[in-house]
Amino acid sequence: MKHTSLFTLTLLLPAVSYAQNADSIPSLEDHQLGHRLIYTGQNDNIQATDDSIRSMIDLFYVDQFRHFQDPRAPYFLFMSKDANLAMGIGGVVRMRAWADWNGSIPANGFVPYLIPVPSDPAQQHKLAATPAGTALFFKVIGRNSRLGNFLGYIECNFDGYNNVGFKLKKAYITVNDWTVGYSLTTFSDPMANPPTIDGAGPNGEINKSAVMMRWMHQLNKNWILSSALEIPKSNVNADNVSTKALSDWIPDLTGFAQYQWDNSNQHVRLSYLLRMTPYRDLVNMKDHNKFAWGLQLSHVIKILKPLTIYGSVNFGQGIGSYTNDLQIGNYDLIPDPNNNGKMYAPLSLGITTGIKYNFADNVYACLALGEMRYLPQHKVDGNEYKYGLYGAANIFWDINPRFQIGIEYLIGKRSNFNGESATAQRCDAVVQFSF
Repeated sequence: MKHTSLFTLTLLLPAVSYAQNADSIPSLEDHQLGHRLIYTGQNDNIQATDDSIRSMIDLFYVDQFRHFQDPRAPYFLFMSKDANLAMGIGGVVRMRAWADWNGSIPANGFVPYLIPVPSDPAQQHKLAATPAGTALFFKVIGRNSRLGNFLGYIECNFDGYNNVGFKLKKAYITVNDWTVGYSLTTFSDPMANPPTIDGAGPNGEINKSAVMMRWMHQLNKNWILSSALEIPKSNVNADNVSTKALSDWIPDLTGFAQYQWDNSNQHVRLSYLLRMTPYRDLVNMKDHNKFAWGLQLSHVIKILKPLTIYGSVNFGQGIGSYTNDLQIGNYDLIPDPNNNGKMYAPLSLGITTGIKYNFADNVYACLALGEMRYLPQHKVDGNEYKYGLYGAANIFWDINPRFQIGIEYLIGKRSNFNGESATAQRCDAVVQFSF
């Protein structure tokens, strides 16, 4: 106890439960008002280090890639006596239950791509529940005279084998503007996704993790720039007769430019993706690297005090492995039917939009809509996925700053190129406790 102080972060004021609805980063004023600092051990310079402690707390809330379903800031922090190093330990216990009718999806997440077409009369109803999404995380933040600000983060979810296995979700180190590790792709904007109980989320959103080296710099209070090299994992539809998938060997280049305001609670972001996907032409015995690209425009905007609008549009060639629906198949490269042994990167379009309305600071309802369109340049098999539609309507109640319940209605549709389609409906609910 001589060299360290136990710093307990206690969220008592209702304002903090509102600030931590996790769809956006809370303002510094909101979360500072909710802290009660309890010190053990001796520290003669407690007043002198108060500003440093406050600024250290702020760093636990700043994350440009925060998703609504990510764990909230840790309830407990351990801080060194000089306030230059802090470790947070936290997590979330999450239980989801759902019932399907008029079409059942064989997955925990509501994924329109997986809707059976034509509809299977033997798979019309299903009742299930899962603890998948339950998570633990460790976060260390510090300052060093030589390195500056640094951060280490590890997060694991219980959604691996049989939906209860311990699975690594994030693991990275950040030193000033540089991040190295495993995290959400820089091409994504999870804050722009409307809140859902469904673990999969709207089918048109960008959702992929990768090992990366990322640079992100805040030019001023309004502008942020980022660029990254990410280790790719391509999904290539090779038949091993005329074409063959090769190991990825060129990193994906991703990045964004973001304009933000209101303490970064609102922003507009333009993201890009450039990549080279390899394959082998077995007819002519040649290796090829196909160029692919993607663009995404996304935003979080508060029109009125209780109303928040979310949205994103992504478009590109050979980016199927980055999108919710198409990443299930092999859509980064597909065969060219007019040239045996050749492959090309097909176009795709993903759209996500949603609104959130606060009836009270701790009671809010959300509507989320998504659409994913597969746009190959050549004719494909009639049973192939053409587009999927996703809709979710929910209501959440933050009973206290750490305990949340919610209920949601979901509807989805899959349509194929031959004109056949099928729909599915689901009602799900969540009970979760954050710590």
